[in-house]
Amino acid sequence: MSKEQFMPLNDSIQRKMIRKGSHGSDSDLDLSEHGSGLEYRVQAVEENTGKKISLWHDISLVHMDPATKKETPYLNFVCEIPKFTRKKYEIATDEEGNPIKQDEKKGLLREFKKGDIFFNYGCFPQTWEDPTFIHPDADGTRGDNDPLDVCEIGARIIAPGSIRPVKVLGILCMIDEGECDWKVVVIDAEDKWAPFLNDIDDVNEQMPGMLGAIREWYRTYKIPDGKPPNVFALDEQFMDKKYAQEVIDECHHFWEQLISGEKHRQLESLDDANVKGLVRKLSTNTLFALGDDLDEHPETHQGSGWDDEDAPSF
Repeated sequence: MSKEQFMPLNDSIQRKMIRKGSHGSDSDLDLSEHGSGLEYRVQAVEENTGKKISLWHDISLVHMDPATKKETPYLNFVCEIPKFTRKKYEIATDEEGNPIKQDEKKGLLREFKKGDIFFNYGCFPQTWEDPTFIHPDADGTRGDNDPLDVCEIGARIIAPGSIRPVKVLGILCMIDEGECDWKVVVIDAEDKWAPFLNDIDDVNEQMPGMLGAIREWYRTYKIPDGKPPNVFALDEQFMDKKYAQEVIDECHHFWEQLISGEKHRQLESLDDANVKGLVRKLSTNTLFALGDDLDEHPETHQGSGWDDEDAPSF
């Protein structure tokens, strides 16, 4: 077992991850629930103003200490599905304010037919798996067009929409129906096991069987729906913390390209009409949702070089 340690983020990475106007923790946020069934939503709002806050775009990737407002060694984890539950909640990436909703298919609310998930599942804010990008280790597959998925393995049951500081431990590359779907393994920074878990090998040592169980969950969870087992790249291995941090930084960069409109401009050279449609839907909605707050997100216009021809139309 390694001694508890923190791997400082590269300064340039840190600067990119911290954004003016982003919320670095949940200290001044509330969660508002409304609707039921297909209309059920969990919306983050500012405590004092009631202003809608996007759990995808308005929460910083790096966790900020609520007392000092300074960055910490942790990242922010947004929980979508609590452990020991099965309703398939997710951030609505194509809705203004990006609330959490229960996924649906053909008008029916979705649950994991396999049964309850045994870890907290969610994502990292301000990340995006670019569907135009093929990672060299992803067996020729493109990103899945969603924020980067996260599996939190601590003891706490985390409610949908809650934001927790977490330590990054490692990552698994799943291939889901022909798409690259990374799964980052983390632990809540306040969990009693956190001081003992600093990299992926520590998970094997301190929690034997945990990583294999996570992999098998993802391999088999779609079988009850009549689909084949999922497969994994990188010889099905969980990669270490350093590798995971590289993927996280990459996906944060793709998110910056999405909300700045740079990805929108790049689409002109892309032949895949389906992928172009996906990205345009997300990019346009993202810029519309930011609205008057573009000045709080300098990445959306600093050096963008937009002119009237390039600007997205709404």
